[in-house]
Amino acid sequence: MAKTYAALLRGINVSGHRKVPMPELRSVLEGLGHRNVRTYLQSGNAVFTTDSPAGEDGLTTQVEDAIEHRFGFRVDCLVRDGDYLAAVADACPFPAADLEGKQLHAFYFSGPADPERFAAIDQQAHHPQAFALGDRVLYLYVPEGLGRSTLADAVNRPSVVKGLVVTARNWNTVVKLVEMTREE
Repeated sequence: MAKTYAALLRGINVSGHRKVPMPELRSVLEGLGHRNVRTYLQSGNAVFTTDSPAGEDGLTTQVEDAIEHRFGFRVDCLVRDGDYLAAVADACPFPAADLEGKQLHAFYFSGPADPERFAAIDQQAHHPQAFALGDRVLYLYVPEGLGRSTLADAVNRPSVVKGLVVTARNWNTVVKLVEMTREE
């Protein structure tokens, strides 16, 4: 049975480094046999439909391997199905509809967002910035935007996220990817 997924690539096309042009990314995904491939922005968001039984982890490995083969460098990637993306958006504990996209972010994780990892972070020290954990996601509210956030640095510190692939998207992108995975 066909299912629609989003591939979230981490750390590409930043300051001219690790270039992965979106037309070539679409070609890579089509080469894996995926259909209805679309990309969003230049920051590594691709949506595709597949009959593959590989599931999220298997598709993640396929995409990472194919990108490495095509471009000569490995890119961390998370593949998530449309139902998961919609559930993340629906479960947001912050008033997303009342915020600008730059004020709210989803940090997607390759594994569980174990509260123990984040227990030492004093959210009050970063107020009014705040975060909340969900299913393999951290919701980050940053009223002044991500670039000015001290809390973003704290939750993404290597000692906190060790062993996880983490990639963040602003709320506008979160919503757009939900819409794109609903289209057929």
